[in-house]
Amino acid sequence: MSELRGVGIGLGVAQGPVARMAEPLPAPADTASTRDAEEERARARESVSAVARELEKRGAQAGGAARDVLEAQSMMAEDPALLQEVDARIAQGKTAEYAVFDAFASFREQLTAMGGYLGERAADLDDVAQRVIAHLQGVPAPGVPDPGHPFVLVARDLAPADTALLDLDKVLALVTSDGGPTSHTAILAREKAIVAVVGAAGATELANGETVIVDAAAGVVVTDPSAEDLARAQHRADARASAASAPITPGALADGTLVPLLANLGKPEGAEEAVALGAEGVGLFRTEFLFLSSNSAPTVDQQRETYTRLLEAFPGKKVVVRVLDAGADKPLAFLNDAHEDNPALGLRGLRALRASEDILREQLTALAQADAATDADVWVMAPMVSTVEEARYFTELARDYDLKMAGIMVEVPSIALMADKALAVADFASIGTNDLTQYTLAADRLLGSVAAFQDPWHPAVLRLIREVGQAGRANGKPVGICGEAAADPLLAVVLVGLGASTLSMAPTALADVRASLLTQTLDDAQRIAEAALTADDAAGARLAAQQAATRQKETQQ
Repeated sequence: MSELRGVGIGLGVAQGPVARMAEPLPAPADTASTRDAEEERARARESVSAVARELEKRGAQAGGAARDVLEAQSMMAEDPALLQEVDARIAQGKTAEYAVFDAFASFREQLTAMGGYLGERAADLDDVAQRVIAHLQGVPAPGVPDPGHPFVLVARDLAPADTALLDLDKVLALVTSDGGPTSHTAILAREKAIVAVVGAAGATELANGETVIVDAAAGVVVTDPSAEDLARAQHRADARASAASAPITPGALADGTLVPLLANLGKPEGAEEAVALGAEGVGLFRTEFLFLSSNSAPTVDQQRETYTRLLEAFPGKKVVVRVLDAGADKPLAFLNDAHEDNPALGLRGLRALRASEDILREQLTALAQADAATDADVWVMAPMVSTVEEARYFTELARDYDLKMAGIMVEVPSIALMADKALAVADFASIGTNDLTQYTLAADRLLGSVAAFQDPWHPAVLRLIREVGQAGRANGKPVGICGEAAADPLLAVVLVGLGASTLSMAPTALADVRASLLTQTLDDAQRIAEAALTADDAAGARLAAQQAATRQKETQQ
């Protein structure tokens, strides 16, 4: 037996034979076309259109976060500027296949250089280009294999279009050699509750048909397992399935300390599923979808209708709404579309809203109207707050609209270090661990080349979270977690030990986190958190927490 280590998604464990993702299509040869330019152009447009419609179809079938990603890919495929580049190459005598390959590659380089949100879209371009070229060549697009039996899917990484429609009756687990805990693959794996280990170096060396155990709780892939290993893994899987079917209870620690478990949602349509999975409210409602698909800001009436639909699904429950989090890395013509060399550090979040305050005021107006029309407990928060002055500005503005709970997102180290003063003016704080990790480690969370740094277990990140937790206790203000870190069952315990009073996550992660919290008391959580803080790096912190949690269980037995 040997092990490959990576980052586990959730607490699941699965076993089965490996089926490897096919390698990408080879680059088309740069040879002169034997067709006239108009014929090649028509071929290219037909294939681009076919791929765009297929992506839209997959998105509609998948729903949720996958739909948003695939719709974005569809729009990318038919981007007018990109199609002009394809036409220009065809006009030079190139084949449609090569023109698509070269034009997409050129755009990929441009997006990669931009970094941030647009840099991440570069990888999506590769997938779109592969699909268009495959259509032109009349061959299947590289994608998920179908060996005719259930399997463990192994790949370098998965394109959103592949992850969106995985057949969960056949895909037992997912293993990737690339990516991190906040990659598209990891996020979609959580949403679909797929047992997964991402970033497992050496995964591409696994052979087709080889039996492996994928242990997400431990973050390992066990190769050449014994019969005993397989039996133990199956027993754990059965026990977890049994626990998942147990009655849903409020989030709490073993000593009865309540830790409300909330849902991260991007659209009202996800509310019903979140409630069914045990969400006790909403810890993060992202409002960007209302703005990103439009050339102008939505009206107050349009916003009110959407917010009301969401709030009606949670009568008497807390719903935390984040005002528009956009800026130069997600350009909006009506907000800020000026070019910035480093958009992650530019005019984004609350900074962008202050520069276009009418948009912020309209959003607060709509939220206040929806609040008045429903029985939900509405909290509103600002993204990307970096100074105490910004915290004061937003809190006072929200109160002007009779929104009784106004808080801040803690995503920038400066505000984490000033949390004692910020929470003297704001009503609450919500820690966005994805961005907080990005800015603490100086590693773009959407850039694959530095994915290894994007780990919320890093002690530097944990220390900042502790600062905010202590500030919350000192000021008598609640501190929530709404980043991907809250979906990690063991890290959830650590976060509570550091002072988090609520945890918000993808709804499919709720059951695992609820079960994990029930194994520890508040004193245990604090001891486990202290153990993690003594480490030098993320891997060491995770291991120290695992060992502390194991010792605690052994002591109790």
